[in-house]
Amino acid sequence: MNQNFWDICYQKLYSELEKDDRFHQWLKQLPQQVNTALDTSQNSNINTWRSALQQLPNMPANTIDIKERVYVANNSFHEQSFLEQVLLKFHPWRKGPFDFFDIHIDTEWRSDWKWERIKNAISLNDQTILDVGCGNGYHCWRMAGQGARLVIGIDPLPLYIMQYQIFAKYLSHVPTYVLPLKLEDVPKNLQAFDSVFSMGVLYHRRSPIDHLYHLKSCLKQKGQLILETLIIDGEKGQVLLPPNRYAKMRNVWFIPSCLTLESWLKRCGFTNIELIDVSTTSVQEQRSTSWMKFESLQNFLDPQNPNKTIEGLPAPKRAIFIAKTK
Repeated sequence: MNQNFWDICYQKLYSELEKDDRFHQWLKQLPQQVNTALDTSQNSNINTWRSALQQLPNMPANTIDIKERVYVANNSFHEQSFLEQVLLKFHPWRKGPFDFFDIHIDTEWRSDWKWERIKNAISLNDQTILDVGCGNGYHCWRMAGQGARLVIGIDPLPLYIMQYQIFAKYLSHVPTYVLPLKLEDVPKNLQAFDSVFSMGVLYHRRSPIDHLYHLKSCLKQKGQLILETLIIDGEKGQVLLPPNRYAKMRNVWFIPSCLTLESWLKRCGFTNIELIDVSTTSVQEQRSTSWMKFESLQNFLDPQNPNKTIEGLPAPKRAIFIAKTK
């Protein structure tokens, strides 16, 4: 896939951003950011995924659902066995699930469970949304299904961009785009989004306060942040700093208590802070499947005590906050 291909893929997005002065600063550099990140010299697998994308059914989807699930189908297609082998070339599938031409992609994460915890607490109708660390865009499609006007997801891993492209081929009318970028690639002080999502990102940041400030700078006045992250039980001021790995992950830095995280949000200038959910991650929500064959949560927990990670730290528990800008 050459640069012209990506320019074509994202031309509708670029045209949409051209309409809003707040995006003009980013738009000056965005096409080059995308083209550079997806240049085959950066990742040799891009050519393999390119060939796999070309093997997808060359027919429109006549059944679509992004409101209750992510479902794309055509009842005239009957080559599921071949198509499943094509889709497995994009292994591992982590976020989902998806239903694609009557193939159920049983992803590592039941991301639909997380969405059920969020969707009734927020309104996204006619909003412009940024989803930071969006993976393959599963939640982006669900945001569009809830009435968002424009959804931009960012994630630096090319595999996730390719998984997104599978569905974008059949959902090109849906204003949802996943870009191969990190938050650092988004200019600060855009103040252009009605809602910003950061789900499963904060604990990977060496400076969580800087992350929160950057998220805030992307929001319009009276915008909303939807923040989902690992937390620990504890009082205000308590934070877990794993000495090495956490649940076998190398890049986990600060895991705060809910009260500590609330204080961070206040310090960064957020208001109307609301804790909408706290839940312990179960081995039914995150697990190995035929679509994600590597180790998963069951392998990350102490086999003698599932309330502890393999390192002896508190097992994963997650909280969802909603906070506003002034």
